[in-house]
This record gives sequence, structure tokens and C-alpha cells, in this order.
Amino acid sequence: MRSRRFHTSQPLHAQQSILLEEAASHHLLRVLRLRPGDRLTVFNGDGREYSALFSGQEDRRARLSIIEAHRVDRESPLRITLGQGISRGERMDFVLQKSVELGVRAITPLWTRRSQVRLQGKRLLKRQAHWQGVIHSACEQSGRTLVPRLWPATELRDWCAAATREETALVLDPAARLRLRDVEPTRAIRLLIGPEGGLEEDELAAADSHGFLRIAMGPRILRTETAALAALAAVQTLWGDLASG
Repeated sequence: MRSRRFHTSQPLHAQQSILLEEAASHHLLRVLRLRPGDRLTVFNGDGREYSALFSGQEDRRARLSIIEAHRVDRESPLRITLGQGISRGERMDFVLQKSVELGVRAITPLWTRRSQVRLQGKRLLKRQAHWQGVIHSACEQSGRTLVPRLWPATELRDWCAAATREETALVLDPAARLRLRDVEPTRAIRLLIGPEGGLEEDELAAADSHGFLRIAMGPRILRTETAALAALAAVQTLWGDLASG
């Protein structure tokens, strides 16, 4: 059964009626083809889910009647901030989607030396809005009630410089000798992943200068989208809510 979970940016409370945004309404009306009286779930990132009824259509938008709120906690105990080198098209979307599923708390797209995508002005704003939509969709699918923060695209060096003392800062480097199991357990993680082709040595050195630890994820070279997911799954397994027991 397809998910009947929808994100809205509107404030929500019980016994309220709302008009769902157009994109979500299109999915409800044209893809799922819900009928008046069908039940669904809506959330806005405040940590709760809201039971609702589809009560009808107004123009191109679906009207929902909010029934009640439920406090739900599906968040990771880890506070993971991901800096992802900007990649082309579907690769970037894939990383964003799966990172949300794996519990990341915040994501910053990073301009790097080898980034093959360079956008400015309206094109960048449009891409940023698209990425935000990918994150919302991933939250709908994965059951999250808190929406990870998407920061504006930033230069790699500036993002590295923003690392705090409370964070364990990690950068993937296939030549590194350190493994994740050698790192002290932590709850706050800043994870740097390069784009296609990886990071230049001077970019790795910039990360070094701000306290990042170079770690390797096994003996094989990973694609950028694989590297992010492997690292996130590994830290969640070692220290987070993918751990056994």
C-alpha cells in the first residue's frame, strides 16, 4: 500500500481544516486517487503526526480535516551534519533521499574543486527548492516527523571552518589508515563527503586544519553516493539506532 503521509508547511492542530499544498494535493488526488472520507497522516516537522480525513477538493487542492495529534519519536540519538560535495542530477537526489532515511539531522551541499555542477542566481534557488522537495518526500516515506535542515550551498572550506568542539568531524579518504571503529564513540558528528572524483589534497588539508579525522571505509573506492550512505549506516550501527541489542 502506498504511503498516505503528507508534509505541509502549515501550522497544525486538532479540529482544524487545511488546504494541502498543490504538489502534495496532486499526489493525493491524481496518484493515490483518495476519496472523501479516506484517512491519512500529515506532518509539518514539529515532531508530531496528525491523523486527518480527506474531506474534498477545492480547485486543484485537497481539503483535509485534522482529527488529532500524536507525538512520535523516530529520530536518531545521533546529531549528524552531512556536508555533501555537489554532484550531478540524480546522484545528489539519491544521497539526499537516503541520508534522510538514515537519520541525518542537517545537510549542506558543498562547492568543491571537482564539483561538476555550478549554479547561480535563480537556477541555484530552483535547485535548492528541488532538493528541499526531495527531503520532504523522503520524510513522508520514512516516517520522520522532524525535517532535516537543508542549508544553502556553501564553499567546502567555510563549512569545515564551522565545525564545533562538540562535534567529531570526519572526512572520507580512501588512503587513510584510520577506520571508523578506531574513533571514540560520539553523539555529534560532522561528516564530509566529496563529489564525483573525490576531494583534492588541499581540500583534505583544509579539513585537517579544522580538526577533521581522515577515515577509510574499506579497501575499495566508493562512488560519492555510496560513500555517504556507507558512512551514515556505519555510524548509526556503531553508535546510533541501527545498533543491535
